[in-house]
Amino acid sequence: MLDQVKEESSTELVEQVLSDFIAARLFTEQLCEPLTAEDYNLQAIAETSPVKWHLAHTSWFFETFIIKKFSSSFAPFNPRYEYLFNSYYNAIGEQFPRPQRGLLSRPSVKEVYEYRQWVTEQIKELVSSLVQHQNSRLSDALSLIRLGINHEQQHQELLLTDLKYNLFQNPVLPAYRSTKQLVDQNEQVLPIEWIRFDEKLVMIGTDIPDLPVTQNDFAYDNETPSHKFYRHQFSVANRLTTNGEYLAFIEEGGYQKPQYWLSDGWDAVREHQWQAPLYWFKKNDDWFVYTLNGVKPLNLNEPVAHVSYYEADAFARWSDARLLTEQEWESIAGEPQLDSNSFNLVDNDVLHPVAATSNNGLQQLYGDVWEWTSSAYAPYPGFKAAAGAVGEYNGKFMCNQYVLRGGSCVTSQNHIRKTYRNFFYPDSRWQFSGIRLARDI
Repeated sequence: MLDQVKEESSTELVEQVLSDFIAARLFTEQLCEPLTAEDYNLQAIAETSPVKWHLAHTSWFFETFIIKKFSSSFAPFNPRYEYLFNSYYNAIGEQFPRPQRGLLSRPSVKEVYEYRQWVTEQIKELVSSLVQHQNSRLSDALSLIRLGINHEQQHQELLLTDLKYNLFQNPVLPAYRSTKQLVDQNEQVLPIEWIRFDEKLVMIGTDIPDLPVTQNDFAYDNETPSHKFYRHQFSVANRLTTNGEYLAFIEEGGYQKPQYWLSDGWDAVREHQWQAPLYWFKKNDDWFVYTLNGVKPLNLNEPVAHVSYYEADAFARWSDARLLTEQEWESIAGEPQLDSNSFNLVDNDVLHPVAATSNNGLQQLYGDVWEWTSSAYAPYPGFKAAAGAVGEYNGKFMCNQYVLRGGSCVTSQNHIRKTYRNFFYPDSRWQFSGIRLARDI
């Protein structure tokens, strides 16, 4: 009887992982449906990769870390792809230079889609073979497939954010798609309410189970281990900072007053001649914003997006406030009870931040924009990187970057959780990054 229960449980696990794997692969390709052939190879700066590269790299991940490792008859789809589509895994080998990915006119888009199909079928056949032969390595393979699913979801988000930046360089300002109508501006923005939290000893982070069965069981190694943190009392804005509030900072000379800026931030303002968030521009004294749905008038009540850490920190100083630490954010967030109506994530198919519609408690903790925190991206006490080459995924980037929390309008709802740690360099602006204010008590 016990063996039967284990067999049924194993079958359910395999079916769940494969179902999530296929869904993730299909969604990546659905995101590409509005594109023309010319869109696939755009790369405006080193930090943004072409769509075609994202399609190939996510497939490379499954081939390199799973098919190659577990298949007894492995033969690469194309031996040169190991070099072309390796992102930064030094343990695997050399990589094609990141700033030159847009020069890869070959393999063609058609060949990359063939590669994707080959990888998808290889994973399905591999799992079937491991199950059929009751291979003891099945659980390890399923764990890595689960990692690959989450890796692909990260690249779905990057695909959209990178594409937005790349399309924005075109003076025609083409839309990624124009079928989704954005909500009109509300008549009046909801006022900020400050919510108080008392001092408390809280648990931060998580511990990864041996085999993550569902997306809810999954976590990256940088979210581990769980540990105690003593939180001092503070208050936090119940919603995200709006475009209108940030515009007041601009109009009062925020970008011209060095007293609000960190030294490196002030250098960035002068070097890049920042005057407003990325994608804002003026025409006949009116502000407009470029979105994935095209150009539209600036909605003053929507959350401000595409600001750097430096800009978020300067705005907070100007507001006589500060940014949350990542521990404060996690301690108040709670696990998201996600559905298509609760938060503005990619599943809503808006692909743009939307205004808060309620003043009832904490709003917009998940979705809309990633929230900059004041916390440096560093290892938790007792952190250990994952074994093998996949250990390069997070740990080696724990230097000179800041943590963002909560996901954005292009994050999948089954990819975000309260322990999730995103991280970017402080001058990065092409991500959907925004601001929530906090104050000491």
